[in-house]
Amino acid sequence: MNKNTYAAIMAGGIGSRFWPASRTAKSKQFLDILGTGRTLIQATYDRFLKICPKENIFILTHTDYIELVKQQLPDITDAQILTEPARKNTAPCIAYAAFKINKLNPDANIIVAPSDHIILKEDEFVRISELAIDFVSKNDALATLGIRPTRPDTGYGYIQYFEEEISEGIHKVKTFTEKPEKEVAKQFLKSGDFLWNGGIFIWNVKTILSSLEKNLVQVYDAFVEAEPDILTPNEKDAVEKAFITCPSISIDYGIMEKANNVYTLPSSFGWSDLGTWASLFAEKEKDYFNNAVNGKNVVVYDSNNNIINVPEKKLVVIQGLENFIVVDTDDVLLICSKDEEQRIKEFTHDIKMKKGDKFL
Repeated sequence: MNKNTYAAIMAGGIGSRFWPASRTAKSKQFLDILGTGRTLIQATYDRFLKICPKENIFILTHTDYIELVKQQLPDITDAQILTEPARKNTAPCIAYAAFKINKLNPDANIIVAPSDHIILKEDEFVRISELAIDFVSKNDALATLGIRPTRPDTGYGYIQYFEEEISEGIHKVKTFTEKPEKEVAKQFLKSGDFLWNGGIFIWNVKTILSSLEKNLVQVYDAFVEAEPDILTPNEKDAVEKAFITCPSISIDYGIMEKANNVYTLPSSFGWSDLGTWASLFAEKEKDYFNNAVNGKNVVVYDSNNNIINVPEKKLVVIQGLENFIVVDTDDVLLICSKDEEQRIKEFTHDIKMKKGDKFL
């Protein structure tokens, strides 16, 4: 295992599309969504133990989630938890990780990944990741693992790549496209040279710092000012000051869409971002009537194509439902047509206006 390989796991998001299971106080990454006995962040941590030493794994999270991280990842030290005092999208927290890791090891190669995705073929993920790590360690390159699309999904950004292989499994990126309309997504799928953007990035620390300096000057300058205090008792205060001056911007928009040294590895390792209840439905085992059930005491009659997520101790009887989402928590019950799932954000907005943050 290469001591120069580091992992930065992003775990600060709220996961609002998974409401009401995912809540502000305990977001999706801290839940056992699949019923495996391991939460999503625990599964992600386990996966990276196959790629780098445990002391090289850093968790990027919001200050609200520090205790949850410590509870669920007891092997992680306080120094490995990088906290963002404010949610400002992905670029500032990735910059923080890059500056800190650079002080620890200026030869570091870093893989950045979300904490709340699932990967079913872990051996293939490790193989592809190691190819990418080897490539960025030898080249001035920013790499991303592009997911081979299986359907014309409008919920993901897309990466178009050149056919020529630069190195084993490596292609130069032609374009990034934000979430397309359905007909455009169908054309992307048909063309064969588009991939889903899975938000998994690999780079050498020198390359990402250079890219930040060139493309995100405000973010770069904020952490240059903080850098002398990183790895000292003053780190927390310095980082809080840096975040105040940072804009809210994604690493995709801030760097990946602008840089001319971006490469991708077309990949198929059983990936899902579990971004919606529909995506969970696609991954879960189904009963005879195509219901995806998470709950030990669920009895279903005359019901088809539903996703049902209820407490294990509660007896739930469902009759006559077709194509619905049923989610029951201690204080919220959601019953919503699967076809209207995109309205969950609308529901939570209205609830916030009428009821405050109590149920969010």
